[in-house]
Amino acid sequence: MATTHPDLDKLGENHFILKIGGIEIGAFRECTGLAMEREVMEYAEGGQNDFVHKLPGRVKYPNLVLKRGITEQAELMKWFWDARQNPELKAIMVELRDTSQAPRRRWSFEGAYPLKWTGPNLNAGSDTAATEQLEIVHRGMGKI
Repeated sequence: MATTHPDLDKLGENHFILKIGGIEIGAFRECTGLAMEREVMEYAEGGQNDFVHKLPGRVKYPNLVLKRGITEQAELMKWFWDARQNPELKAIMVELRDTSQAPRRRWSFEGAYPLKWTGPNLNAGSDTAATEQLEIVHRGMGKI
């Protein structure tokens, strides 16, 4: 009897969306900052010269940076403007999808708020697509 195995093909990195507070904001061209790193505390024990203890410290998370072409959707700008007066911390999610747009992996972040929005470089002599970028601060990556 043959057993079936789940599809183990690698997922492409070019199908992903952002959700803010459960609302789908849309697709992006690039997302960086999906990372975490543990700090290491070194402790040199007195009288022990052969090694230094390396103890686990806290986990650090970089900011998320999302880039995309300018669209008519203004949710990112609205979130940034709203956060200027009343910085509401939100739960956000980056969702990786397969080519049929079915969700395959999710990364959730708590206590997120926009730190920096960057608009396009406007140049009448260029035919480059207008892009926007949003940098998001968060408390950390949620459990998978």
